[in-house]
Amino acid sequence: MSKIARKCRHLDAITEVKQNQVYECEECIKIGDSWVHLRTCQTCGTTLCCDSSPNQHASKHAQSSGHPVISSAEPEERWLWCYPDELIARY
Repeated sequence: MSKIARKCRHLDAITEVKQNQVYECEECIKIGDSWVHLRTCQTCGTTLCCDSSPNQHASKHAQSSGHPVISSAEPEERWLWCYPDELIARY
């Protein structure tokens, strides 16, 4: 993992990036909606839609669950985002 400008205990705690093999937002599927990009929670492994998507399920999940870090679930993207510290780390 690359170094970040500020230390982040949430990002530092990630030793292996969780990746979901199913490429869909679990919550959008339930309501029959669509998404733009997907993010995977690094605490529980659920994959949800990004903030550019109409429902912003990944952010809502982080707020309601307290799970701090997501990764991009997009095939060509390799980064983690910490919601509480608003920091990104590339891997």
